[in-house]
Amino acid sequence: NQSQPNPTDPLATSAVTGPLDMVDPSIGRRIGPYILSREVGRGGMGAVYEAIGADGEFRQRVAVKLIKRGMDTDFILRRFRNERQILATLDHPYIARLLDGGTTDDGLPYFVMEYIEGLPVYRYCDEGKLTVRERLALFRQVCDAVHYAHRNLVIHRDIKPSNILVTADGTPKLLDFGIAKVLNPEIADAITLDPTATAMRLMTPEYASPEQVQGQRVTPATDVYSLGVLLYELLTGHRPYRLRNRAPHDVARVICEEEPANPSVRITSPDDLLPAHPSAGETGTLNYLYWSRNATLETLRRELSGDLDNIVMKALRKEPARRYQSAEELRDDITRHLEGRPVTAPKHAPAPAPRPAPVVVTEPTAGEKSIAVLPFKLIGARETDDTGDEYLGIG
Repeated sequence: NQSQPNPTDPLATSAVTGPLDMVDPSIGRRIGPYILSREVGRGGMGAVYEAIGADGEFRQRVAVKLIKRGMDTDFILRRFRNERQILATLDHPYIARLLDGGTTDDGLPYFVMEYIEGLPVYRYCDEGKLTVRERLALFRQVCDAVHYAHRNLVIHRDIKPSNILVTADGTPKLLDFGIAKVLNPEIADAITLDPTATAMRLMTPEYASPEQVQGQRVTPATDVYSLGVLLYELLTGHRPYRLRNRAPHDVARVICEEEPANPSVRITSPDDLLPAHPSAGETGTLNYLYWSRNATLETLRRELSGDLDNIVMKALRKEPARRYQSAEELRDDITRHLEGRPVTAPKHAPAPAPRPAPVVVTEPTAGEKSIAVLPFKLIGARETDDTGDEYLGIG
């Protein structure tokens, strides 16, 4: 039960995607009670489309997530159903809502979510010239969403700017629970992956914690680490680390061994600045970094020195037990800072991180899994303002 568009030109241009080699055959297709109108995102497993109600009575805009034909392996299907089941358990104003779900005519699962019109959080902050205090207030709301997921025994495992859209009224929406970990045994039993799949590591390297790259157990502190990376970016315009390549041993070495500079120090470096949106004028410079935060070097350094240095660096501790143990603890320390009260984060004195167990990378033998880094493209939001977080590592 599907209809196809009848374009006059097989070479089309989309307002979202730009020139396309050919018209997407899914455009115009009917999925349940919805008609797909344009593609807004795609990844290694599937694609997300904007869609509207097909009955003509209600023109509700929604987002429909589909698995690509050819990607419908048992592993991908289980992860897809896993995400759908997780979203069904979550109801929070800062998490994108699940509206519907089902199976397409050709037997593939899909689900329908509220359509979020917004910008990735980093771009939203820079284009809006949000001050440090305004960025912290927005970040607290993101912590609320993550803590709510944790209370429902869900670890997101992929917190990054492109998975947090901010609407025009300043409301953040946490997206994409595609590689989330369910801790609730009642739910987990129903979506348990096969033994080889559960050994796979799923992550975006730039935002992954030491325990993720080492294949160790994840906890709420794992998401706290990713929140720490996000906060570091929002405050400094830099990532805490530079991953020069995606070789597994290099990723593990950098994340597990290198100590990032304090945020108040990092803002003085002209190297490795996060890319800004081209409409911002003078981009990719320290002057733009300060301008987009309504600050100067002196005022920004003053704001970050002390409490905020200590808060960020506590969230980025290599050892999970030394981080904030929940997103709520991180949020509450930021609240104390904003209110002028003492924070719980200890003074951070940079020191060499404890050397982890060696990471041995060998040629896989039969039955073993190797590391794969798959490209993930977010259409529309992926411009020069994106922070380059387009990799999903599966190991």
